[in-house]
Amino acid sequence: MTLEQLRLNHPRLVYKRYSITKLDGVIVIEHEFLLEPHIVFRPRVTIPIDGSIDVDTLRPYAFHLGLVEAISYWKAACPPEFVVEAEPLSPGQVRFWYDLFIHGLGEFFYRNSIDFTHENFFTITTTDKDAQIFDLARNNNLSPSLSDLFLVGGGKDSAVALGLLKKGSRKLRTMIVNPTKAALAVVEASSSQAPLVIERTIDPTLLDLNAKGYLNGHTPFSAYLAFLGVTVAMVTNQEHVIVANEKSADEGNVVFHGMEINHQYSKSFRFEQSFRQYVAEFLPGSAAYFSLLRPLNDLQIAVLFATYPQYYPLFRSCNVGSKTGAWCGMCAKCAFTYLVLVPFLSFTDIARIFGSDFFVHPEIIGFIRELVGLTPVKPFECVGTRDEARLAVWLSVQKYKKEAKDIPEGLLRVYADMHVTDGEVASLRETVLEQWGDTYNLPAEHLSLLKSAWQEHSFDL
Repeated sequence: MTLEQLRLNHPRLVYKRYSITKLDGVIVIEHEFLLEPHIVFRPRVTIPIDGSIDVDTLRPYAFHLGLVEAISYWKAACPPEFVVEAEPLSPGQVRFWYDLFIHGLGEFFYRNSIDFTHENFFTITTTDKDAQIFDLARNNNLSPSLSDLFLVGGGKDSAVALGLLKKGSRKLRTMIVNPTKAALAVVEASSSQAPLVIERTIDPTLLDLNAKGYLNGHTPFSAYLAFLGVTVAMVTNQEHVIVANEKSADEGNVVFHGMEINHQYSKSFRFEQSFRQYVAEFLPGSAAYFSLLRPLNDLQIAVLFATYPQYYPLFRSCNVGSKTGAWCGMCAKCAFTYLVLVPFLSFTDIARIFGSDFFVHPEIIGFIRELVGLTPVKPFECVGTRDEARLAVWLSVQKYKKEAKDIPEGLLRVYADMHVTDGEVASLRETVLEQWGDTYNLPAEHLSLLKSAWQEHSFDL
């Protein structure tokens, strides 16, 4: 089915309503969308609660969760109009959501060859009622506690962030959405308190449509996590919502129809700033959202990860093997994670973590070529910058030489094709390993934790 047929058959996605149901120990939020003329979606999310809560205080959060959830359902047919009936939106809110749809679905547009720039491609309309600023009195009128809510994914970044936060003086709660084995294991190794486990359920109708030829692709999941995070923080009375996104997330993958397409858009500093400004204006009183690792890039985070051996057997950064807790050894995420850890961990530890030498896998070498910029498009995965990958290849080769080990043939070919000069290495060292990012939103105490760790463990070439 072509895009034109889908848009003709389904001219509007309507956000009809949301509901909040309090059950024994949980809150269930359900949203209803109508893909006209007749397809109805009802996704839901289940949030655990510790005590009593006024359901009305959740209304603005439930409404906004529906807005970000709608992106997944809109993309099935890309209808020309998204109609918000559940609550009214102001012009400023419409601008935010239009921007998030377009940038957050950039990879989806690229992979499906969709020109999102033509006139009347996508509009957002709302009810005629005046938009309101919700009254966001916190549960039981309590002031925010000196406590943080950290969103755990189970990869190396989550592990480093948890290791840092454990050293701080603030109380800490962790949150996991549809938990993987790795995420649960990393939390268990870091905290004596059980995580808040959130269950997000996708309407199976969407999966049925995908099987019938409706469109599918990448969505800005981290934007969903941001709105979910401030929702859970309100329920549990947290002052901060913390994620583990890094400076590297700002680099895009390719330019398409004049826009930089970034697989990690909703992990980028641009999104973080936009989200914080939106929450301050339209969800005032919500927990403050920021990324603990924002001043660092992925390669620098690998340096810090090497100092946390307790996480070596637990973490997983492979999306393909996330459900089984395995490393597939054939994807871009496996390629990048392996590449950036080899320079800083012993070969023995590398073998124990990954189970085999990934540098002998042809698929891994192919992805490394893309990661270092030997091809026009960077892999659509949560990976570091091209400069980081180039420096990691150079560091890996030097490590093999230093330890008098045979350099894997595939790695050596990439190294040769990169034509790295001594001048470039010196420049990369300065810009990749020694530079501290100057754009971040960390409070003073959290910034101090990160700076102390980096100054103590920074890598010396």
